[in-house]
Amino acid sequence: MKFWRRCFTARKNKKGSLQDLLVIMVLVVAFAVGTLIVYKVSDEINTKFQESTDITPQGKTAFSKINNMYPGVIDNSFLLLIIGLCIVALSLAMMVRVHPIFFVFFLIVFIIVIFLCGVFSNIYLEIANNEEMSDVAGNLKFITNIMGKLPLFIGILGFLLAGVMYKLRSMDQQ
Repeated sequence: MKFWRRCFTARKNKKGSLQDLLVIMVLVVAFAVGTLIVYKVSDEINTKFQESTDITPQGKTAFSKINNMYPGVIDNSFLLLIIGLCIVALSLAMMVRVHPIFFVFFLIVFIIVIFLCGVFSNIYLEIANNEEMSDVAGNLKFITNIMGKLPLFIGILGFLLAGVMYKLRSMDQQ
């Protein structure tokens, strides 16, 4: 609980938005892997529902309809989550004034963050390319595409955050 409180409290004397990138990376990976697993379980439950003779046809139709809506709703929600987290991170970066000397430290840690993104991206792709999960992952197009390019995505966001933080300081001094 203390970790989350530190991540989302007022940003006083912070020297970068690398924490924001780490939080975004962890949330995106957790949501993507969780979604993949929940969708697989839901798909298997739907298969058992359809095979069962104890369930009425209305129940089978209702569950099948819900299960068919799942990929579209969750996939689009993932995209909305990504956009929302980016907007929040950029807004928080605008509130931080950072001296340009910290840009060197930002870049060093930023390279480590991008490496971790590559590791997390590979973890998701290993799970998604598993023969049991590949059919489910194929239905989640946004999630699979974004997770495949997670290091690029976090890299672009990180450079945008750095630009916002360090540019605003130079604008304040004029």
